[in-house]
Amino acid sequence: MKAAPGSTLWLLAHELRLSWYGAALNKGGKRRPGLRAIVAWLLGWTFLHAFAYILLRPLQADGLHDARLAVLAGAALLVCATFMLSNALKASVLALFERGDLDLLLSSPLPSRTIFTVRLLGVTAATAAMFLYLLAPLAHVGLALGQPRWIAIYPAVTAVAALAACAAMLLTLALVRLFGARRTRTIAQVVAAIAGALLFLLSQAYNLVSHEAGDGGAARVMRSLAQGGMLGPDSPLWLPGRAALGEPAPLAGLALLALAAMLLTAGRTHRFFVRGLQQAAGMAHVSARPAGAARYRFRSSLFDTVVVKEWRLIARDPHLVSQVLLQLVYLLPLLLLILRGGGSLPAIGAGLTLLCSSLTGSLAWIVISAEDAPDLLLSAPAAQRTIRLAKLAAAAMPALLLVALPLLWLVARTPVPGLLISFTATGAVLGSALIVLWVGRPAARSDFKARGKENFLCTFFELLSSLAWGGMAWALVALATDAPAWAAATAAFALAAALVILLFSWLFRRRGV
Repeated sequence: MKAAPGSTLWLLAHELRLSWYGAALNKGGKRRPGLRAIVAWLLGWTFLHAFAYILLRPLQADGLHDARLAVLAGAALLVCATFMLSNALKASVLALFERGDLDLLLSSPLPSRTIFTVRLLGVTAATAAMFLYLLAPLAHVGLALGQPRWIAIYPAVTAVAALAACAAMLLTLALVRLFGARRTRTIAQVVAAIAGALLFLLSQAYNLVSHEAGDGGAARVMRSLAQGGMLGPDSPLWLPGRAALGEPAPLAGLALLALAAMLLTAGRTHRFFVRGLQQAAGMAHVSARPAGAARYRFRSSLFDTVVVKEWRLIARDPHLVSQVLLQLVYLLPLLLLILRGGGSLPAIGAGLTLLCSSLTGSLAWIVISAEDAPDLLLSAPAAQRTIRLAKLAAAAMPALLLVALPLLWLVARTPVPGLLISFTATGAVLGSALIVLWVGRPAARSDFKARGKENFLCTFFELLSSLAWGGMAWALVALATDAPAWAAATAAFALAAALVILLFSWLFRRRGV
């Protein structure tokens, strides 16, 4: 039975169809997942069912009443909620700024409240889908094992997704009001990334605070769980976990809370939603031409001119800058550990090396693969070798400059480990830039998010190179501090792996590079 055209169900079906078609990004733009992707998802889901069977088989039916299981379920839902909020923020930005179909919908006879409600339901469905894919096998296997209360995972996850969708939509609209539509897109992307890394940042902050008392954070949490109180098994904090385990009262409360949030969000904010769209519609504008005649200023060196040109082009795209710099969120705990002189030096070395490699890979893709005028550069009366070197420098220098101060601090405090980390970070930066130069394919800057899917070989080599240099940093610093027996052999193996990856990248290089 088909819903009547113009009805809420009809519009919701259209929204879900668009989400399905947008579930995969391919060369030709947004397209629905192909047959191979569907088969891979089904195989992964089968594996998750087998894993759920291994987990639930030893658990008896009365084990669901164990308070410790509610704590575990509540903690899992809390982790999921942070990632849901991150995904919902991205979906809200997509709905408000990037979809481009709301002008048409709002000019139709459909009420704006219906459009906003359906868009909110669409964000909820898109947010819940991935987590239901991961957690629903527990419900299915539990039902097969005679434990029907596991089926409560469906309403519990959907309710948490609805709460995350409401919070994300309200936050996006609030950002529009505070900063305007032009800045909201960038700010919301940053907030989404921070929300996704929120638990990681909180855990690192807790470890830093507990480090002063010389006590481990995990030990404190376990003591708090055992002693009761705020984190005790009977705490209201774990009610969502009890809801996911099928306890009627917490489940009903969570469902009613989600329903109330949906009704209030849709009923009270749909007018402001329309005003936000009107601001977004006027977001694109052309900068006024500067007064006077055009002035062209070139540097005396071609190398300097190309480097500055690449950095200027990146700086002119705040959305792109925000996506690249989001990786730096994970650098903050490392910087705090370095400055405080705490933490494991091998872990710090590996973390800095991996971050440098990842940041350089992203910048190299923008500077080299996403060049807007490759034909113009090829036909220019300039040495191609100089241009390529300048592009490599433009991609490699920001990461090295960024970690220069922490590395100098490390060298001053612990000279040998600091120098070893400087070596691995520099090697990782050069490795990532060269891999992109040799194996990267031309692409548009707008495809930045999908760069990993477009060129599997380049992504694969980048990943292996990062892991090799990161492992080398860990092993070398461990060799310099504790001198374990395995460190020398591991460092030698990692160095050989990094060189072999570079060799294969050069062998598979594109013609003309």
